[in-house]
Amino acid sequence: MSSDWLLRALEESRARGFLGPGPLDPQIDHSLGFVECWNDISNAPPGIFLDLGSGGGLPGLVLAEHWSGRATLLDSMNKRTNFLREVLAWEGAPSQMEVITGRAEVVARESLADGVFDLVTARSFGPPAVTAECAVRFLRIGGLLVVSEPPEEQRDRWNEKILRSIGLQDLGGVRHGSSFHVLVKVSATPKEFPREVGVPGKRPLF
Repeated sequence: MSSDWLLRALEESRARGFLGPGPLDPQIDHSLGFVECWNDISNAPPGIFLDLGSGGGLPGLVLAEHWSGRATLLDSMNKRTNFLREVLAWEGAPSQMEVITGRAEVVARESLADGVFDLVTARSFGPPAVTAECAVRFLRIGGLLVVSEPPEEQRDRWNEKILRSIGLQDLGGVRHGSSFHVLVKVSATPKEFPREVGVPGKRPLF
């Protein structure tokens, strides 16, 4: 059962237009699909995770409450990160939460973020190539990238050879109510990735 704090935070997010107008329960269930993807690999919760493009707080707020561990919520828009900081100051919010305003291409190179995270989650962040490039430097070796996928299976969205070149191994798609794609970091990220702000989207790797 979701806490009063979480429901209040998500209702406020929806009221401000950061989430869609639909009911919250399916959106919470979708967020918990990221938990199931992690549990497929590990019996212990991640020591620290990052929600990439956290926006209105999904899945980041749900995961933070579920695991009660260290977490970072990253978004490039001030109005969204201001909202996240606001709700994380409310009574009942999980502790050990950090909110960062910035572009992933820049933040990933900072010493406190480079190779730090056990898990990076992405919901509606961007196409596969953009998400992989922007996420990979955040991960420690052995860390997982879990990406929400379109409801209908689409072939050839992920290029295994190019993913390997930036340090990721493709573990494939899974379903936990919704569709997800799981990748693991197996080698160090070459120093040129991620490329400068905006380049991953303008010139995707695949």
